[in-house]
Amino acid sequence: MHEPVLLAESLDFLNVRQGGAYIDGTVGGGGHARAILERAMPGGTVLGIDRDREALARLDASSGAASGGRFGSGLALAHGNFADMATLARARGIEAVDGILLDLGVSSDQLDTGERGFSFMKDAPLDMRMDRSAEGTAEEWIRTLPESELARIIREYGEERMARRIARVIVEERLRRPLKTTGQLASLICRATGRRTGRIHPATRTFQALRMAVNGELDSLRAGLTAGLDLLKAGGRMVAISFHSLEDREVKRRFRSHAGRQVSLQSGGSAWEGIEPRVRILTRKPVAAGAAERAANPRARSAKLRAVERV
Repeated sequence: MHEPVLLAESLDFLNVRQGGAYIDGTVGGGGHARAILERAMPGGTVLGIDRDREALARLDASSGAASGGRFGSGLALAHGNFADMATLARARGIEAVDGILLDLGVSSDQLDTGERGFSFMKDAPLDMRMDRSAEGTAEEWIRTLPESELARIIREYGEERMARRIARVIVEERLRRPLKTTGQLASLICRATGRRTGRIHPATRTFQALRMAVNGELDSLRAGLTAGLDLLKAGGRMVAISFHSLEDREVKRRFRSHAGRQVSLQSGGSAWEGIEPRVRILTRKPVAAGAAERAANPRARSAKLRAVERV
């Protein structure tokens, strides 16, 4: 099992307390959730949400969440999108919580499971769905989308400068033969870009873009941040860990919009301007992993943590 990223920092910014109620909206392998619950016991609870039924099944088997297990009834698991966390929480009688954690993006377990199609390190079907019961694989997207839409997705979600060329080569290739595997797509992108080496693999940004589009990740993030802030008790905290600039910018923008500002009024005095509920930003700059963690865990190298407290 991979060590959770920025674990100590997450616990500190969440300010986990005994008896508190918490949500891990991207529970995955359960590393963060277990650590939160350790600090929150006795009497603490964690609701772990994930789109990936397989991840939930593994976590349930290892922790005995459904049957009590090591943490008694403290750990509850729910299949779903963290964008719907308010509905998922209230279905379990949870109206407000002391803290929420979102560890964004694809998990290390998903990347390491070749047949999921998230990585081009192993040749596998172009799937990329976090929830394999959902419709629309990456293979279907690249088989059916118009060239202009493919280029937009690759440019916006992957921040890929050669998006138009990559999209054009994909469309030309799919007229000749079906593109069904990660290996086929990665090789095609190398050919389109004229590169096979470099600091990052030429296919990295395109694979990121397709994964984000297939799973609607930015829309889920916007909805999840809003839902989470509404669920927090006064003094409750939200921590979000992102792994690329698009996610980090969205977290920063959403947190700042709720932090608001005091503006002077022409008639005198001042008024608060911003979106409810109000929050206090705890991280003026994103928190990065330390040198030791970056060396031990490559995934931590791009991690950025931001946190707010509801006031």
